[in-house]
Amino acid sequence: MRFGVLGPLAVWADDGEPVRVPELKVRALLADLLVHEGRPVPADRLADDLWGEDLPGNPANTLQTKISQLRRVVGRDLVRHTPAGYILPAGDVDALAFARLLTRARAEPDPRTRAALLSDALSLWRGPAYADFRDEEFARTAAARLDEQRLTALEEHAEVRLSLGEHTRLADELSEPVAEHPLRERLRAVHLRALYRSGRQTEALAGYTALRERLDSELGVDPGPELVNLYQAILRQDPSLAPAPAPSTSAARPRTNLPTPLTPLIGRETALTHLHTLLSPTRVPAPTEPMTGAGVFGGGARLVTLTGPGGVGKTRLALAAAAGEDAWLVELAGLRTQDVATVAEVVADVLDVRDEALARPGAAALPERLADALRTRELLLVLDNCEHLVEPVAELVSLLLGSAPGLRVLVTSQEPLAIPGEAVYPVEPLDTADALSLFAARAGVTLDVGATVWAEAICRRLDGLPLALELAAARVRALGVQGVAEHLDDRFALLSGTARGLPARQRTLRAVIDWSWEQLTPTQREGLTALAVHPGGCTLEAAGIGADLVDQLVNRSMVIAEPPRYRLLESIAAYCLERLAPDDPLFARRDTYYTGLAERARPHLYGHAQREWLARLDEETPNLRAVDTGDRLAWYLYLRGRHTEAHRLTRGTAWEPGFAMLLGLPYPEVEGARAGWFTAHAYLHLGDVAKAGPVLERVLADFRVAGDRWGEAAALMGRAKLAIFQGEFARAERSGVESLEIFTELGDQWGRLQASDQLGYLAEIGGDYDRAASLHREGLRIAEDLRLWTDVSYRLSSLGRVALLTGELERSREFHARGMRMAAEQSNRFAEEFARVGLGLAARRSGDLDEAERLFLASLEWNRRLEADYGVPFYGVTLILAELGFVAESRGAAVLARERHEEGLRAARALGDPRSVALALEGLAGVAILEGAPSRALELLDEAADLRESVGAPLPPAERGDVDRIRKAASH
Repeated sequence: MRFGVLGPLAVWADDGEPVRVPELKVRALLADLLVHEGRPVPADRLADDLWGEDLPGNPANTLQTKISQLRRVVGRDLVRHTPAGYILPAGDVDALAFARLLTRARAEPDPRTRAALLSDALSLWRGPAYADFRDEEFARTAAARLDEQRLTALEEHAEVRLSLGEHTRLADELSEPVAEHPLRERLRAVHLRALYRSGRQTEALAGYTALRERLDSELGVDPGPELVNLYQAILRQDPSLAPAPAPSTSAARPRTNLPTPLTPLIGRETALTHLHTLLSPTRVPAPTEPMTGAGVFGGGARLVTLTGPGGVGKTRLALAAAAGEDAWLVELAGLRTQDVATVAEVVADVLDVRDEALARPGAAALPERLADALRTRELLLVLDNCEHLVEPVAELVSLLLGSAPGLRVLVTSQEPLAIPGEAVYPVEPLDTADALSLFAARAGVTLDVGATVWAEAICRRLDGLPLALELAAARVRALGVQGVAEHLDDRFALLSGTARGLPARQRTLRAVIDWSWEQLTPTQREGLTALAVHPGGCTLEAAGIGADLVDQLVNRSMVIAEPPRYRLLESIAAYCLERLAPDDPLFARRDTYYTGLAERARPHLYGHAQREWLARLDEETPNLRAVDTGDRLAWYLYLRGRHTEAHRLTRGTAWEPGFAMLLGLPYPEVEGARAGWFTAHAYLHLGDVAKAGPVLERVLADFRVAGDRWGEAAALMGRAKLAIFQGEFARAERSGVESLEIFTELGDQWGRLQASDQLGYLAEIGGDYDRAASLHREGLRIAEDLRLWTDVSYRLSSLGRVALLTGELERSREFHARGMRMAAEQSNRFAEEFARVGLGLAARRSGDLDEAERLFLASLEWNRRLEADYGVPFYGVTLILAELGFVAESRGAAVLARERHEEGLRAARALGDPRSVALALEGLAGVAILEGAPSRALELLDEAADLRESVGAPLPPAERGDVDRIRKAASH
């Protein structure tokens, strides 16, 4: 038995089912005993607390009656009488669990673990402590104490999250608690810091002013010294207010999206054992072992399909089998297509695989890219409700399993996929004993001998189908067990001929849903169908129904409540949809709501509310896919890397050319400032600086004339990137700083990420490695916060570059390896290439020439394929050829070294990049030493130095290793 006081008084049975405590005085008695946390409470004290001055005629007897009533609910042994009074032992109470978590959190040295413990503690709260008795004298002190502990925990949680770089999220999240508790200085301080670090200095200063004025008017005091010092630091923009380096730069991605079961699974122990045996891998490959060939999962099945009629519990069993795994649930019930690419889009979206790899003509389609992204991952993919998509799901699963040896797939469907290697597991209805247990648990009753007879009849009549049993159990409160059994007899007699074409168990389920439907009022039926048209579940606002109505449907087991969202089981949703005509106004209302939501979201994706609206649209993705949103979600889809989907939705709009270009498809001409910028952004993504430059200058002028600050910042960011390509570093710095300032002012985190990336690279070029690392760490935090996993890969590799330049070779390898794994998970070969080059640089610096050559040859092959596809040289080629030349020089292979460096020189001159030309000349200087021409080597080094000076980018000390080595050899 568990008790809850962190909110309205609540009691739960050991299986998690809520237990009703009848009668207000009995609830008050329970609350009073819980307040004392296991200490004895004298009878007269309890009577005084319950009735005050209005005592009943015989207080002792009346109290004893209430004690007896409470014992019937919680168990006789739980409420004990001692000479000192009545005791309810302090056992499983949420307030005590809260205290234990706080104690653990405060003793925990690791900030991420501490934040998780505090989050767990705060999640126990369901409202104000003792919410329904907090005004009673016996509960007032305890409620106030707990509320204070909650606020302190909230402040501690905010402070540790701030230290972890979550300032952007906190700046918004803390607004409500600050408004509720305007005089708490500690809470206000962390909010001001979060606002300042999020670029919202004006709001931070206004928050301090509001507090100062309120303290003066209400208490006649000034803010404390800590807040005063913080205010002054904000005014002078003290560097100490900048975010501290994160304790860890690991990309914190979730391991699963499986929902937490609301009720325990009953009667499936044997099935679970069989499924675990089928799905368990017998051997896990080592991290360095290629994941190819058979035998990795030799003892089990990599594809298991749970089959059975609707309502038999396939989904619930699949979720239980997948629990505790690196498992991902893909719900396909609401998808209406036979297109394998669209099914792949849904799977990729759930797995956070972004459709944004560097495009080239003839690039792989999304299903193949998804398969490529999974090739090194080990996970369990749960594809739910596939019976209407058997062909496309079978095609996709075959492709994925053939490409990803570490992948296992668990399917629920009313029919098998019928592909090689599939293990079909029929899910049978419950036997009588398990069906009885489920029925009693869901009805919330204890079955005596008489009730058991009737319950057994119900279970037989319903063929042991779990959904049918749950729907029938929901009627017990109104009809009793016998009444439900009798009504079922009537129901089946009535419906015996109405569903003649269905299998027997399907007729059973249909009969029970019919019966449940007929018990609903017209308003309740309207509410149920209003929910059914939303394939991803929905909020009450989206469905257009009230909380009272949805509570009625939840109580009848017709609706699953996951506040603030509500959904129907697939069988019930399908039943409701059958009753709607294709032109039913509910569909039009749904479409209007979600197109309106997309329209409302559009401006918010460019500023302070960016993260909030990304998360909101992520949650509504299944519903948005059911609606034609046109180009309203183009920018959202870009930020989420869903380029194929975006291209399909934006055909004929100004967004089409950019997405077509990113996918390597033919594209039309484009007009308009933002559309023009997006096209230029795509040009830069592909490295086509000649086409990007004129477009950027034109749209920058247009943005400035129109007063479009976001567009101006975006164009400046593009100009900075372009200038880096062209070796104009002073111009790049000016444009990048201005872009970052505007994006910070607007609160646009994506923009800050892009601008800080350019500035971080410039800091590397200038040898300011502390600044470079700071910018890249901040970019990493933003990318993780926005779930931009490809950007996470780039930032990890960029931190690896900084570690390389500061001589931390092992740390550099670690960062680059993590960046490469993240890129591989996204099937983004360009990000993989960036990480691979970094690993090659680290290998050569550590003297491992064989590993360096292997990595650089793989990179050279990839870059040459790109050059062949596009007919233009890519900037990466010059660095790779130079590195291969230095490897050959180190081995004394003068001919090969000269070939590499001369090819690099030709590519650098074709690109017009002075730094790349200088690098090739420095390589040729090393060849000159091997050829016995030291004076020629010195000439080449001087020419290279002049070129670097001409663009204001002399080699910093950390990058002078080869030059100093060659100059020293030439001078002897």
